Order: sequence, then C-alpha cells, then structure tokens
Amino acid sequence: MDADVVIVGAGLAGLVAAHELTSRGRRVALVDQQGPADLGGQAYWSFGGLFLVDSPEQRRTGVRDSLSLAWNDWQGSAGFDRLGDEDTWSVRWARAYVEFAAGEKRAWLAGHGISFLPTVGWAERGGLRAGGHGNSVPRFHVTWGTGPGVVEPFVRQAWRAADAGLLTFHHRHRVDELIVGSDAVQGVRGAVLAEDAAPRGAATTRAETGEFTLTAQAVILTTGGIGANHELVRRHWPARLGTPPSHMVTGVPAYVDGRMLDISAAAGARLVNRDRMWHYTEGLTNWNPIWPGHGIRVLPGPSPMWFDALGRRLPDPCLPGYDTLATLRHLRTTPDIADYDHSWFILTQKIIEREFALSGSEQNPDITGKDRAAFLRARLFGKGAPPAVDAFQRNGEDFVTATTLDELVAGMNRLTGEPLLDAAALRRQIEARDLQIANPYSKDSQVQGIRNARRYLGDRVARTAAPHRVLDPAHGPLTAVRLHVLTRKTLGGIQTDLDSRALGEDGRPVDGLYAAGEVAGFGGGGVHGYNALEGTFLGGCLFSGRQAGRAAAQCVA
Repeated sequence: MDADVVIVGAGLAGLVAAHELTSRGRRVALVDQQGPADLGGQAYWSFGGLFLVDSPEQRRTGVRDSLSLAWNDWQGSAGFDRLGDEDTWSVRWARAYVEFAAGEKRAWLAGHGISFLPTVGWAERGGLRAGGHGNSVPRFHVTWGTGPGVVEPFVRQAWRAADAGLLTFHHRHRVDELIVGSDAVQGVRGAVLAEDAAPRGAATTRAETGEFTLTAQAVILTTGGIGANHELVRRHWPARLGTPPSHMVTGVPAYVDGRMLDISAAAGARLVNRDRMWHYTEGLTNWNPIWPGHGIRVLPGPSPMWFDALGRRLPDPCLPGYDTLATLRHLRTTPDIADYDHSWFILTQKIIEREFALSGSEQNPDITGKDRAAFLRARLFGKGAPPAVDAFQRNGEDFVTATTLDELVAGMNRLTGEPLLDAAALRRQIEARDLQIANPYSKDSQVQGIRNARRYLGDRVARTAAPHRVLDPAHGPLTAVRLHVLTRKTLGGIQTDLDSRALGEDGRPVDGLYAAGEVAGFGGGGVHGYNALEGTFLGGCLFSGRQAGRAAAQCVA
C-alpha cells in the first residue's frame, strides 16, 4: 500500500491526526486539494480562541470555574434532543470534550508550545437563564500567536515527519471517491489539480491535469464543513431559523466546500444533524478581501446598541456577545424584517476604541506576531481604536460616522438606498437607554450586562467601556455599523464513535474509515448540539484529530 493511513485534509484536525500517527511510526499520506501555501487550512485564519475550564488564567483574574459548571453550560447550550438517534454519540463526545477541557487539554497544549494571553474573554454570555445557553464565566482563551500559533507546532511536526520519511504531502490532489473493497475503505481516488501560486486563502484553479489513486489500511477524513458553499448552506438551512438571507458574507476560504460529506455518504458513512449550523450576525464586508465574498466578524463588547433593519432595538437575549443563534433566529423569522439581510450597531467612538475587536489572525497582527510591545500599545495604552478597527472605520463600506444622530441616520439610509430608518424613533430608544446610565442599578438588561462585565477584571481593563450616554457628544462621534450574516461552521456531519470511526446507517463502524474535525461535527456528528460556547471549534479539531490519529494508529499496528 502507499501508506498505512491516508488523511484527506491538511487543516488543523488532519495535522493533529498526522502527528499522532507519525509519532507512533505509522506512514501517512496527507492529501489536500490546496497547495502548500494553505497548510493548516481554515484554522490559520482564526483568532485562536480555545475553551478551557478552571485554568490558571481564569483563577488569576478571579474567575471560579469547574467541570460541573462547564458541563451544565454545555448541556444547556447544546439542547441535545435526538438522544436515541443522531445525538447518540454527540452527547458522549460532548462529555469527553468538556472533561478534556477541564483536565488534560492545557498541559497537552503547553507540551506543544502553545500559550495564552493573560486575560480570558467572555464569549457567548448566553440566553439570560442559568440552565440555558451560554458561558456562565469567561472561558475564551486567546492563543499567543492566534490561529497560526495553534497551527504552527503541528505544521512543524509534519515537516519533521516528512524529512524522516514517515509523511508524504500530496498537495493539489482532490479526492473524488473513497475506494471500498472487501467491505472496508482501502484508499482514495481523484484528480490532480493544476499548480497554482495563489497566496494563502485565495481561490485557486480547479483545472485538472491528471488522476491519482492512493491505497492504505485506513482513511481519515478531516476536510472541514460547508461555510464557503452558500448553495449547501441554503439547502440545509433549518426552518427554525426562518429563511436564509439572499446575501451573506463568507467567513471561510473557498475551499471549505463540503464536498467530502456526500462522498463519504456514498461510501457508507452516515451523515447526521445537517440542519445544525453556526453563522454569525455581526459580519462586515472586508475592505481588503483575501477570498471571494470575504467577511470579517466583529467581536463586540457588551455596549453597542443593536437595531434591526427598520430601526427597532433587538429584544433579549439578542445583545452583543450573548446569544448568536437567538439573534440570527430573530432577524430571520420576524416577518417584517426577514426580507432585509442586515442589522445595525449604533455606538460611540469611546465604545469602538475600547470594545471593538475583529476576528481573524490577519486582523490582529500584534497578537499573531507575538509582539508584546505592540499589543500593549494597541490594546491598553494606545489612543484611538486598534489599527485594524481604525482601517475598517476609514475604508469599510459598512461604517457611517457623524456628529449628530440626524446626520447619522441620513447616512445609514443612504447606505442601504432606502429610507427605512426614522431619526426620531431611534432617538426615543437611545434616550430611554441613556436614562438608565445615571445610576449603578438599572432595569435595562444590556446596562445590567455592562455593569456585570465590568466586575470581571479582564473586561474592565480591556474589553468594556465605562458606562456612558450614547448621545453624549463628549464620547463621540457617533458610528453606525451595518452588519451582515457571516457563514462559518457546520455543526453536524459524519457520525463517529469515540474512536472517531465513521459509522454507517446501521450504527456499526465503516471499516477503515475515520473522521475528525468539522466534517464530523467536531466529533460524533454534532458535539455542540444546537449551540456552541465559542473557543470550541479549534478545540474540537484538536481533540477529535487526536482521537482519530491514536485510534487509527492502533488499527494499523
């Protein structure tokens, strides 16, 4: 055979699986439709957030976390309701992953040289109920080096394995078929694609120059989700989220196309929970795009006021940073706004400077480059917004800035080309919220959330502006930000057992076939259930890739 194991997909999960295999002396063929520039895949472009429980970083900032609290949060968020069928393995993977995050995970990452910023982010604060969706405490640990910092150790290990003759790269090889013989998967077959010198993340040609076949004792699929394939997103868009937008921005490179899902099904794998997906509602059109339709997600603090396309403040729990899918559901199922594909933040310059961050390694060069001096200048001691945010304010097509609310609303209406917004109606809502700022207590849930955030040291120092009136000119000018739906993650996929073995329609393993990462719903075919707690996507690739590599290494021993 050409290798002991063929891994299809050279992203994070594939690299982790390759490391586990080659470190045990197994021969690996690593196959990917992209070229060497894209080694590391989608994870390279991430902010590098990882979900950890009861970490030293949490404890140093006064956060009290525990396995029981994290598991309660996960179950309340996931809402597993297909326990006798599609969630049979999902819930087992979820428990195993939360135990990993509360136990071995941090030490294992440290062993690979991965470290974190000293403060922990509080993402997905939830649906405002103790037993519902959301993180009860901050758990979003940003990797020092962002996505590249997570990917780099495993890329380095792959190169070493290649030098040792244990790993062979097959770049620009697109798998079109899994070879099934004697009731087992025995390899892959597909097309060799023309060489393309496009930079990392850019779209590449699909011109074919030949064919290939690779055989092995086992195949591991780590090919990602469907985020760049809007046709598949719309095909599987669930009715509970209303209608898909006619226009969406894309949060992943074009090669995240979901092709291997149907190919794996043709080889006997069972696909589950395909109606579960994760798309953000705070997407911006990238003024300096890398891939087609490139969108960037705003990572907001708790203070921006959020309005729908008709200028009505969003209801609880549709608050910045609280409940992603509840916000998406509200925007797509409310009848009189479902025809509009956008919503709005209205905020002050003071809020932008303190609270606005942009997801993505390229949007955070200080953290990505591990430049501590630049980080301190930009995030703590600098004046004005961080450079990447300032660039979007100056160049992004979704930003409107004005000194008065009337001027701001006029600019917002010009941007959409329709007079959808009424300045007087917006003023009434903003003034009502501003009246809540005068006291240390409030009936406004968002103001309560701002004050709650500032009790946490990490938010008070770097992520939450001191409460102030939005219409106070001392904190201006005013800014409106038009927000789009940004496609991102697939929460369902190939159903797998805890050894990452792909399961068939009969519930039994498909011999020789494994799956990890997003193509497997990050494990089990849907480890997140309906909702994610953030920092769990990269972690899911790490954990499931590790499981797949270790299990396959035993299988081919």
